[in-house]
Amino acid sequence: MDLIEGLMRFGLTRQESMLYIHLLSGGAMTGYEAAKATGISRSNAYTGLAALTDKGAACVVDGTPTRYMAVDAREFLESKVRSLEHLKEQLIASLPGKAQEDEAYITIKGEENISHKIIHLIRTAQYRIYITGEYERIRPFLGILKERAGMGLKVVIITDRALSLPGMITYMSERQPGQIGLITDSLAVVTGEIPQNGSAACLYSRKKNLVDLFKSSLSNEIKLIELTKGAHDHEESAVCNETTAG
Repeated sequence: MDLIEGLMRFGLTRQESMLYIHLLSGGAMTGYEAAKATGISRSNAYTGLAALTDKGAACVVDGTPTRYMAVDAREFLESKVRSLEHLKEQLIASLPGKAQEDEAYITIKGEENISHKIIHLIRTAQYRIYITGEYERIRPFLGILKERAGMGLKVVIITDRALSLPGMITYMSERQPGQIGLITDSLAVVTGEIPQNGSAACLYSRKKNLVDLFKSSLSNEIKLIELTKGAHDHEESAVCNETTAG
């Protein structure tokens, strides 16, 4: 993980992120010392340290010359999260409600964007969640699926690895590399590919004909898996009986 990129997502600039990391690792510093440690110009170092103080990532140590000390990383980051949570609630309450979703076909590009949509649909499902795909694509969602199953939702997983997950129904079947598909409450579908290397893209829709098609496809596949498993179990039982009889 790129620490500077991560800190920038918490509202720091690139230079402020560099200064903050050096304050954490090197202890309290003057503007001159911070500039020397980071290679940032002295004027930019002083500006950055003042900004870190304003943003709650650093504090001024009493004494002369003025020295700056980093606020503990957990304390700083958690305060930012709390602030964003509060702002989120204010915005949700104040922003106009979204117009009713039309029955469009929407292409979602990028693994992160696809993951966000899948997580949102799983979190907002009320009754049923069916997810299918290569195990490596499903694995990141197992935690939230377990959480939703624990809340009483029906969770069904079809993947290429044998799983035993309390509260969930699992089926093993061959999957295409990168394949991922999700249907929630028979209302919304996400289907597509998240390749190991390449452009990830999925189709998202609430359009009834696609939802019904995806639902029917999953239902038929589950029936086939159950029939195949039943035939396999019968063959194993017959072999065991023949061995016993012999």
